[in-house]
Amino acid sequence: MSSKITLYIARHGKTMMNTLDRVQGWCDSPLTTEGINVARYLGYGLSDINFRTAYCSYLRRTRQTTQIILGAKGQDDIPVIELPGLREACFGSFEADFNHVMWNSAALYLHHTSVESMVKAIMEKEISYREVLDAVKLLDKMGMAENFSQIEARTQESLLEIAKNESQNGDANILVISHGMSILAMLLGLGGDRLFKKPLDNAAVCKVIYQDGKFTVESMGDMSYVEKGRAEGEKIENR
Repeated sequence: MSSKITLYIARHGKTMMNTLDRVQGWCDSPLTTEGINVARYLGYGLSDINFRTAYCSYLRRTRQTTQIILGAKGQDDIPVIELPGLREACFGSFEADFNHVMWNSAALYLHHTSVESMVKAIMEKEISYREVLDAVKLLDKMGMAENFSQIEARTQESLLEIAKNESQNGDANILVISHGMSILAMLLGLGGDRLFKKPLDNAAVCKVIYQDGKFTVESMGDMSYVEKGRAEGEKIENR
């Protein structure tokens, strides 16, 4: 039996641009107080899980989230490795614009009257994120935006790199901090689509097992670790 690698893949904490409802792909901004708190709660909620290594993208928001999680759970001495392939989708000319501008444009292109209608269609599997991101690429005036296949290829390549590297050293739990759209592109095609119920909240966790050369997605968008950690955090703060 080959090594069993358990990957806890989480979205970063809430940022300034999230709060301003701006498109944040390759653009970056620091975590807000709310984002720092949710990362800390996630760290508390993961306190029973011992990580051997942590990985994140090179964008500040994932580095900051990783540091806070590991500090909260008392594991800030483990290796943290940055992988460019874990970065968020590039949204081209839509970067830093209001979210509604980009998503409304994509919705109209896909013959939906509103973003809400488009999201409902995604959740009901009438259309896919692949179609939505491909629409964003086509609508990007700068020609810089990535389509779904590009994001899927680089994120899955990074995931496989992590899994193969870690498998050489025996069973382990591994922390991976990435971005909402990148995590979806990474996992939906690996079986995450059957567990996907709603867009990923900040600090939502997806649990993935790698063994015998195969990935198994066990959960998507799990906020129970944050809720557990929030309760623990309130106890700590009230002492």
